[in-house]
Amino acid sequence: MGTELKIFTDGGCSGNPGPGGWAYVMVLQSSEGEKVTAQEKGSEKNTTNNRMELTAVISALRVIKTADLPPEARRFITLYTDSQYVQKGITSWIHTWKRNAWRTADKKPVKNKDLWEELDSLAGALSVKWEWIKGHAGNEYNEICDSMTQEAIASVK
Repeated sequence: MGTELKIFTDGGCSGNPGPGGWAYVMVLQSSEGEKVTAQEKGSEKNTTNNRMELTAVISALRVIKTADLPPEARRFITLYTDSQYVQKGITSWIHTWKRNAWRTADKKPVKNKDLWEELDSLAGALSVKWEWIKGHAGNEYNEICDSMTQEAIASVK
């Protein structure tokens, strides 16, 4: 088995909009087992759930450039999100949005365009496999992200 970088992310709000938080956990998986290599959380006073989900992913991908990782890990990245908005947005919807000058199918401006553009740029420079996982379903690292997100939200309430 080669070396793989697994990234778990979460974002949320208390109220939507309202105080929000985000978190990520990076796990390096190799023949020697799993090791958490980075984790971070953050918050905003007035935001939306979707913005926090996107911010978690963007924050994690930004760190990859400077993280102390084996070169192979940068080539095999799987990002796990419990947000279908993020997973479907980056793998499918974004292509149509860009073709339609950042307009949705009903011709309205894409929400969170600033974050989608940054995510598109970061993801375009990496080889990322995007996986949706069910939230609150017992995945250890997703649960850690959720707990960190709740701590971040509590810090700005």
